[in-house]
Amino acid sequence: MELTRTYLANLILDKFVVNQEVLKKEFNQFGRINSCFIDNLLPEEVANEIYEAYPSPEEMAIHKSLRENKRVAAQMDLYNPLLEEIVYAFQDERIVKIVEEITGLKEMIPDEHLYAGGISLMATGNFLNPHLDNSHDNDRENYRVLNLLYYVTPDWDINNGGNLELWDNGMSKPQRVIHSKYNRLVLMVTNKSSIHSVSKVISQGKRCCVSNYYFSKRQAEATEYFHVTSFYGRPEEPLRNVFLRADAFLRQTIRKIIGKRIVETKHIYKK
Repeated sequence: MELTRTYLANLILDKFVVNQEVLKKEFNQFGRINSCFIDNLLPEEVANEIYEAYPSPEEMAIHKSLRENKRVAAQMDLYNPLLEEIVYAFQDERIVKIVEEITGLKEMIPDEHLYAGGISLMATGNFLNPHLDNSHDNDRENYRVLNLLYYVTPDWDINNGGNLELWDNGMSKPQRVIHSKYNRLVLMVTNKSSIHSVSKVISQGKRCCVSNYYFSKRQAEATEYFHVTSFYGRPEEPLRNVFLRADAFLRQTIRKIIGKRIVETKHIYKK
């Protein structure tokens, strides 16, 4: 069977349908960042093919700073076609519709240009500091409301690092850890309080993730809001926290005055 985006979307949809009510209950738990996950999303042989299709780290763009250290790619036509198919399988209108039913988020729009989406890879020493995703899309026309993160590294142990961390009660309280487990899909709201991070990878190997973001004209909060991507230091990083908060404040101030990005993003699929 050819692994087209429609075929992959059919498989994903079947999993959602069977688990819809459980996922809905988990996502909408009170008192934490809205999130849920589903394991064994695809048949193992399909998930393996996706992992094997990944490029080497050297073939991907590097994002390295005090904020983060990771490899990413959005120009999907440079890589194995299967990677583009799995990315866009999550943008099938049937998938979007059932995810709306699960999350309660309305009028969601998948991002065909993969603004901050696509594929990512983390190896030894890579990390992503606690942060809020920017509130809007590249043109500030729609709110970013949902992250979809599909992990595809076989036998990835939770002790390897590279796990999703949700700071449900802010930076002063311990984070909730979601294991970046093989063949697991995570849904996570993105709003003005959804601080999240990725723990540092401390083992050999590569933690691979297929990423999508959904947008909407309707914000994921009761009131309107706007913020740039805002990073924080971890609790054990007070000096980094001061720098990163000042950096976010400066970029936020400039963006409010100018109304658009100062530097054009390079992480976008130019078809």
